[in-house]
Amino acid sequence: MQRKNVNRGYMTLYVWKNAILLYKEVCCIFTLFPYKLKRVATQEIASTDSVHRNIAEGYCRKSINEYLQFLNIAKASLGETVSGIYAYYDTNQINKEDFEKLDKLAYLIENQLMNLIKSLEKKGGDGSWNDCLMLMEKSGCYITSPPSTNPLIQFL
Repeated sequence: MQRKNVNRGYMTLYVWKNAILLYKEVCCIFTLFPYKLKRVATQEIASTDSVHRNIAEGYCRKSINEYLQFLNIAKASLGETVSGIYAYYDTNQINKEDFEKLDKLAYLIENQLMNLIKSLEKKGGDGSWNDCLMLMEKSGCYITSPPSTNPLIQFL
């Protein structure tokens, strides 16, 4: 049974779904790292985990300024994740296929986050933000039909 309420609206965001997918992919790759690199692997998993968590936490704050703050933290955590995957690829700790998969998904999430931030800044500027988040459904950042089986749906 799917539980729905306004506070869980972040679960309909493509960016949140894709951040969960990125976390899953990072876990699959980095849990296989050798023991001597466990600290590095743990940090990569933690920075990726922070992305979806900050999207959710920001959404659950009713203040647009707090929401924007948490989305920017999510974007910064994603930057940390991306920096890591580039470093690990450059040092042959992850292969090209894994690098491409992670980088492509991170790029999509970066664009989705930037578009969501831009949309919310506009709502804050023109006064169309509603503290109960009900007007958010018209922003184009939410799905209105049942969730797709493929969360890699571009929002541009």
